[in-house]
Amino acid sequence: MSLDFSLTPEQEEIRNLAHDFAVNEMRPKAAYFDEHEETPWDAMKKAHDLGIGPSAGFPVEYGGGGVDLITQMILSEELSWGDAGMAVAINASGLAGAGILAMGTEEQKKKYIGMLSDPAQLRLGAMGLTEPNSGSDSMALETLATPVDGGYRLNGVKQFCTNGGIADIQVVFATLDRSLGAAGVTAFVVEKGTPGMSQGRKERKLGVRASHTAQVIFEDCFVPAEARLGYDRDGNATGPGAVGAMMMLEATRPMVAAGAIGIARAAFEFARDYALERQQFGRPIAKQEAVAFKLADMATEIDAARLLAWRAAWMAANQIPLARGEGSMAKLFAGDMAMRVTVEAVQILGGYGYIKEYPVERFMRDAKIYQIWEGTAEIQRLVISRYLLGERRARSVARPEGQKTPVG
Repeated sequence: MSLDFSLTPEQEEIRNLAHDFAVNEMRPKAAYFDEHEETPWDAMKKAHDLGIGPSAGFPVEYGGGGVDLITQMILSEELSWGDAGMAVAINASGLAGAGILAMGTEEQKKKYIGMLSDPAQLRLGAMGLTEPNSGSDSMALETLATPVDGGYRLNGVKQFCTNGGIADIQVVFATLDRSLGAAGVTAFVVEKGTPGMSQGRKERKLGVRASHTAQVIFEDCFVPAEARLGYDRDGNATGPGAVGAMMMLEATRPMVAAGAIGIARAAFEFARDYALERQQFGRPIAKQEAVAFKLADMATEIDAARLLAWRAAWMAANQIPLARGEGSMAKLFAGDMAMRVTVEAVQILGGYGYIKEYPVERFMRDAKIYQIWEGTAEIQRLVISRYLLGERRARSVARPEGQKTPVG
């Protein structure tokens, strides 16, 4: 029988490395960064030096670690178990990298993925898609790319950009012609310090407060023609284009699910341990069925979410079309599950769960964003239903050379 849920010795070693990092470098500082909303530069640098940041999953030929998708999800889960906000800060560059890998020319991949993978220096990436008036309708963009001699001028505002304004490279989606809708959308890489690109308002957030989220403003920002993703210097398309790339990014949704699973696991474990110690009516509250059954449901849902996420990652890595929206299924279920589990963790702790002395209230605040970003829960349901009803065609996702096929 070929089905195998065991991890390889290498995967176990990487999980242990990430877990130790979470215990020693993240958990002791999580409350501080949540309270002060500061960027955890030291932890980000240490994760990069250890090779457990987003570059771990980038292809070997561009300087990355080339680990498989299951291993990437193990890393994401363990780091999010340590602290979701710090994990987002550590991993955020992976989204920009995914866009470059999906759309970029070989020259662009070597340059920009090489920058993000450079072991000697931590560099950050950011993705700019959402706008003040464009969220779930992601292709209804107002940011305009106007062709000029030698390149393009960008004008517009990007909203809710993780690493926005502090990133070394910003992947920005813009439209060449608003009247064309999705057909007019293209993408560019804009490097830090480019005149006309600036940081706008830094957002204050409910959760994942250690991650930097800000507007990015483009005012007559000139980018050369070679910065347009998926096009060579002569303007010839070499990749799937922005719309095609967004469909291919269905394969990144299991990674988002892994983060939600890590938060939920942290909340479950804390609630379980608390329930075993807290005495009421002459015995631990964990022995009361009202609490014990909550813990049973929490553990079951966490495992179910992980299986959905691992299945989608395995399919993507093996170029099996996600014909029923399996990536969206994983992201949808994990996000909703994390919210349910963290709310129950607060309930198990009662009044103590509601105060900042205990971390479960932070876990609950952190979990909420997983029902919103990278496609809301409502959009995931829309995507899944369209696959099921034959309104959307699945694409297989090519696995870059140098990435191993995961077990599971």
